[in-house]
Amino acid sequence: MDLDLLVVLVAALWGAATGALLPRAAYRFSVPAGEAWRERCPQGHPVRGWLGRARCGQCAAGESSSGPRAAGDPASGVRPAGDPSSGPRPAGESSSGPPAAGDPASRSRPAGDPASRPRPAGDPASGPRPAGEPSPGPGAEGDPASGPHPAGDPSSGPRPAGQAVYGPRTTPLALVTALVCAALAAATGVRPELAVWLLLAPAGVLLAAVDLKVRRLPDPLTLPLAGAALALLGLAALLPEHAGEWTTALLGALALGAGYLLLFLINPAGMGFGDVKLALTAGTVLGWYGWPTLMLGTFAGFLLGAFYGGALLVARRASRKTAIPFGPFLIAGAFLGVLGGAYAA
Repeated sequence: MDLDLLVVLVAALWGAATGALLPRAAYRFSVPAGEAWRERCPQGHPVRGWLGRARCGQCAAGESSSGPRAAGDPASGVRPAGDPSSGPRPAGESSSGPPAAGDPASRSRPAGDPASRPRPAGDPASGPRPAGEPSPGPGAEGDPASGPHPAGDPSSGPRPAGQAVYGPRTTPLALVTALVCAALAAATGVRPELAVWLLLAPAGVLLAAVDLKVRRLPDPLTLPLAGAALALLGLAALLPEHAGEWTTALLGALALGAGYLLLFLINPAGMGFGDVKLALTAGTVLGWYGWPTLMLGTFAGFLLGAFYGGALLVARRASRKTAIPFGPFLIAGAFLGVLGGAYAA
């Protein structure tokens, strides 16, 4: 097998494997600004770790986050001892017939008493039903118990099997990451910086997924990513046959970060500070291949963002003042710029 083809295949497998670990992190990071990272699934079960599928084993098993219900809870189905409605009835007492003599319910009600009026069909309190008429049960239409219950409500009962996925699906993230890594390998070849691109690519996919979901670029990812990119490219620059310059990578990070900071100061509503931090990483990877690549990747990011905003305007799903997440386009522009720079090198 040709070496370049083997490198692309290995990169695709690496991308698929690492992308399959992103859904849980994407779920935990996808919270509005100012809120703590998620620690529980929507049903209240704890989410352990940051990597792996976004699937709750307890929900899959049909367990309720509220635990077992106490005896006497109307929703538990177990009635306390002495409850007239529990257990078998005494001999001679009919479960559907008229009340016994002396029973307060047997007394005739005066005309006009609301309790004497016939109840609508489907009312659980309407008394005995004709033979063949099914009981509406607790979930019948009009029953307050039939609506959705909030997470953690004891009356919510166990979740049906198959409803355990609480975050992004594994397949789309794994497929996107595999395609990104394969494209980077095809453009870069066996040069040392390919290892850097393959390590940074899953983090870029994760950031794009979170920003698309909640318009937030988490600090635990953006700032360490910039430092990791500079450090890894510094190591790649020590190896033979590399095709970039670490000095221009550092200058590119400073230049693009300063440019985005200026845009943020001019229009804070149109440019988030998370984009400024992410621009440090984008400037690093683009600057590795020189200033023309930096300009190409920066222009591509703004162009993709403009196309997306224009499409929303045409579809009337946004106005001119609607804020859009720019992180995915910044990342996509850097990806296209690196592809162009690596291929030209």
